[in-house]
Amino acid sequence: MIPFVFNTTGQIVFRPGASRELGDLVKSKLGDRILFVTDLGLRTLGLCDPALKSLATVGIETSVYDGVEADPSLATVKAATEMAKAAGVTGVIGFGGGSSLDVAKLVALLCGSGEDIDDAWGVGNALGPRLPLVLVPTTSGTGSEVTPVSIITVSGDEKRGVSSPIILPDIAILDADLTLGLPAHITAATGIDAMVHAIEAYASKSANNNPLSKMLARQALQLLGANIEKAVFNGKDREARGAMLLGSMLAGQAFANSPVAAVHALAYPIGGTFHIPHGLSNALVLPHVLRFNAPYAAAIYAEIAPAAFPDLSAEQSSQGRCAAFIERLADLSATLGLQPRLRDVGIGEEHLAAMARDAMKQTRLLINNPRDVNEADALSIYKAAW
Repeated sequence: MIPFVFNTTGQIVFRPGASRELGDLVKSKLGDRILFVTDLGLRTLGLCDPALKSLATVGIETSVYDGVEADPSLATVKAATEMAKAAGVTGVIGFGGGSSLDVAKLVALLCGSGEDIDDAWGVGNALGPRLPLVLVPTTSGTGSEVTPVSIITVSGDEKRGVSSPIILPDIAILDADLTLGLPAHITAATGIDAMVHAIEAYASKSANNNPLSKMLARQALQLLGANIEKAVFNGKDREARGAMLLGSMLAGQAFANSPVAAVHALAYPIGGTFHIPHGLSNALVLPHVLRFNAPYAAAIYAEIAPAAFPDLSAEQSSQGRCAAFIERLADLSATLGLQPRLRDVGIGEEHLAAMARDAMKQTRLLINNPRDVNEADALSIYKAAW
């Protein structure tokens, strides 16, 4: 047995309508003055209102920061942190997609420890302690509620991350009702994102790839594969929405401990430079990276293929099951209405070389890939995806 370390969120509440009981669920942990971190879109839609009412009902004084944007900036983190400090908050709630949850993690860290964010970037550099923290996801994709990572845009297109178990929340609250109104294209992209998390966690070359992550990745793929089309095409299907939320969380637990690899490394330049949503960025390169990896990882992909697509268990050979798995993933993206090629999202062929150079900067991810990737390989993958 290989040695490993497995970290995850201390408490997970999975229940439809749980966000309407937020005050009762968090008061003993967060205290009576909290910062509620979200985005203006959710605030305008009124999705936050039942949660905020619940907090007020139990006497929690709430300051709301609703300035979180996609690919949140360092300026946003600093503004939210200043609001929290000025209000003397005793805890932090992140409510929304991965961007809001990532900002909330860092606000809790910076307010709790007083450390300089520039000293916290990287793996294991955050000192802590942090303020008590609760995360409430409203999408089924990032798994941020169970991951020890926060990704922030520091300047221009440059992204940096803080990775430390210190920023895992005390409580994650998963309420499928919050995802019922999620548009089909966001449901599709975030759902594929979660599937990528599970696939890359299972196949990760990380020394910390472990039996728990593998088990969680398989279970995640079962839930996601069986429910993603239902959730996309019938967004009011609460059972499907709940399954997607749970699958996303399980995949998040898996890759939080057995890190992702080249799909994410090649997706980052697509999102960072062209501002393509992260889930779609992953979907655009997923089949092409898997085809590149197949000579080294066919047996691994064959193991998990039937989890996502049960009929593939009839395919006898590992090579055949692996090939069918990759094609089914490519077909799934198209079925869900996602753009299939880089050119379809406005990326020109002339941009591919620079993207390949940028992808090589993601060394913390590339080191986990089943097959070594150099700049020429990255360029070939982008050309295949173009």
